[in-house]
Amino acid sequence: MSELEKEISKRLTFAIISHPDAGKTTITEKLLLFGGAIHAAGAVKSNKSNRGTVSDFMKMEQERGISISTSVMGFNYRNRKVNLLDTPGHADFSEDTYRTLTAVDSALMVIDSVKGVEERTRKLCEICAMRDTPIITFLNKLDREGKEPIELLDEVEKELKITACPMSWPVGQGRNFKGVYSLYENRLVLFDSNSLQDSNSIEVTDINDPKLDELVGSEASKLRDDVELIKEIYPTFDMEDYLSGKITPLFFGSAVNNFGVRELLDCFVDIAPSPTVREADNRIVEAKEENFSGVIFKIHANLDPRHRDRIAFLRICSGTFEKNRQYNLVRTGKNYKSSNPTAFMAQDRNIIDKAYPGIL
Repeated sequence: MSELEKEISKRLTFAIISHPDAGKTTITEKLLLFGGAIHAAGAVKSNKSNRGTVSDFMKMEQERGISISTSVMGFNYRNRKVNLLDTPGHADFSEDTYRTLTAVDSALMVIDSVKGVEERTRKLCEICAMRDTPIITFLNKLDREGKEPIELLDEVEKELKITACPMSWPVGQGRNFKGVYSLYENRLVLFDSNSLQDSNSIEVTDINDPKLDELVGSEASKLRDDVELIKEIYPTFDMEDYLSGKITPLFFGSAVNNFGVRELLDCFVDIAPSPTVREADNRIVEAKEENFSGVIFKIHANLDPRHRDRIAFLRICSGTFEKNRQYNLVRTGKNYKSSNPTAFMAQDRNIIDKAYPGIL
């Protein structure tokens, strides 16, 4: 395997999509926290005594408590380089989201378990389906009283026209929400909502273990019945069906309380696709091609309020991008040299010397 192919296999590029207020930016913070990119997760609706979110760094985003522009962030997790794009959920800023979805290899869809599938969720899922973009779904806010889990699965299949494939299952709901059972790993994990440390989690590898009854009480019997039912009704995970966009692996949890997020992330790095092929006007471009090619999917003006700057966000489709090397800009036919290619962590920037297929 060549150096280029090794670098490609390490990289995962995905967008987080949802209806407004489903918890998209909150789960972004938790993923960054688990990935070690930040040391403390911020709150979307913060005050002077609380830490704001990394992805919503623009003044208007902080004032309104919503994402207005796509934020590009990266972190390393289990020897993978993960590029995460937090997209706007509001329809007013949909153009930014649509452009972003052309640059990613997969998507994470967040659904509010209280409200179920909403308008923007349907539209964004349609956009993903047009490109056969693989989708992993996170059903959020299980710490609140909402729709029954089975009802949510039915709604996902009916409204989004995609087959649900549960990879975890909630233990209780609302005030009785105690954790999640991972169907992906066949284990139960009960979390301390005030801690991210693994030492505070309790694992039960056998769902029939009497210890389960001691830990979750009356919820144990219901969990066993639910797991038996969903294994009969819903398909087992199939990688080919996921990569073709036919099924969506589905996780339950509460992002704000850290329930189910690590299970989601662990599964994501196992199954999400690395950069492969991109469809150009004249041909299919393979990521492992030696010749460099890329597409600019977004231009952001005045990202730094202290300067009148303009930043072009580039999706590398093939080859290797190198600092101070001449590249041909197809639209103008002129050569261009980037002396300061930059990798982003929201508003923070780092100059890089080399980049591979994925997001620069």
